[in-house]
Amino acid sequence: MNDEWICGRLGEDEPWTLGAVNPPVFENSLFTFATAGELGEAIRNEDERYVYWRGTNPTVDLAQRKLAALERGERAKCFGSGMGAIAATISSLVSAGDHVLVLGAVYGPTTQFLRYLEKFGVTHTHVSDLSECDSAIKERTRLLYFESPSYMAYAIVDIAEVAAWARGRGLVTVMDNTWSTPLFQKPLTLGVDLVVHSLSKYVGGHSDLVGGVVVGPSRLIRPLALTEYQLYGAAMSPHDAAKVIKGLRTLPVRMPAHQERGLAVARFLAGHPGVREVNHPGLPSHPGHAIALRQMSGFSSLFSIELATDETDQVAIFLDKLRHFRIGVSWGGFESLVNAPALTTEESVRATMGIPAGLVRLSVGLEPADTLIEDLDEALKAIKGVNGMTDRSSREKDLSPQVHPN
Repeated sequence: MNDEWICGRLGEDEPWTLGAVNPPVFENSLFTFATAGELGEAIRNEDERYVYWRGTNPTVDLAQRKLAALERGERAKCFGSGMGAIAATISSLVSAGDHVLVLGAVYGPTTQFLRYLEKFGVTHTHVSDLSECDSAIKERTRLLYFESPSYMAYAIVDIAEVAAWARGRGLVTVMDNTWSTPLFQKPLTLGVDLVVHSLSKYVGGHSDLVGGVVVGPSRLIRPLALTEYQLYGAAMSPHDAAKVIKGLRTLPVRMPAHQERGLAVARFLAGHPGVREVNHPGLPSHPGHAIALRQMSGFSSLFSIELATDETDQVAIFLDKLRHFRIGVSWGGFESLVNAPALTTEESVRATMGIPAGLVRLSVGLEPADTLIEDLDEALKAIKGVNGMTDRSSREKDLSPQVHPN
């Protein structure tokens, strides 16, 4: 099975769909049984049998089958949000007194959840590099959590190296693969135990869905499905599952388009006097570019830049001048979005996280790249001391991204 077939056809031609071109949405909250014995058997295997919406549902099950196949995993469990998937996954692996190792920068709410777990006796340690992990590991360290590319900085982690290190010490690895989608990166094939996604981003693709998923081996997914999934109340609705299924159908078309536009914008910004740095792993200038080419088959369109200013009021001016980039959180939809941590995060927190005042996150959508580039240039000219477009011809060769033909 190739990824395009999985996204578009896997499970959609089976008898239960009755030949419908769009798989049916099962809205019912429960299922009935012919005998009491059948009900009892179903409840004992509720992670696989249809009993109650909070357990599983045929529409949700189809989305899960597709996502598991895309990640090359045995099973998947969909949740009502990305944080629902992350919280349930971490909780399923730790008990009071256990320790979690976090490698590199990760999604802010993930860190907040780990802090929340402290009141239940679960501690965590952040490290910036694999070389620091041996000194940070504890007797009751149970799992290593990371992202690649990392949150905001978009640093690249050598996934196979990290997975091998953790496996050698008996740790379960959990990786957030939202940035790449399963089309561009498959961590399970590189040795990671569990992969989580926010389906609200590229998989949904239209900014009308909130959802999450965890994918991995049955030995880890089944206990989670029977406990945390049932008890946390973060079940995915059938309607949201239908949006996941529809989003997957166009994902193989949308992601190359996102890649093309994102790299075009990144190349432009890398040669602009109003930008100090571009954090995009698809550019050869990125420190992790060589590793990225080895473990990824493409690049999404989310990246960050550091403006040529240390003044937050100038950052605000830049954002306010944009016309095609909308100011907002999240990413991965049709529309281009911009956000600046300096304007939404306390200075002390930024200092702890190493976030410079001029850092801006860009989510490049599917609008024409030339339109987006002109929009950015006009906004950059509004920053104090910055001129407009510059001749980048001398840098074009060095900045040409090496991308895979997909």
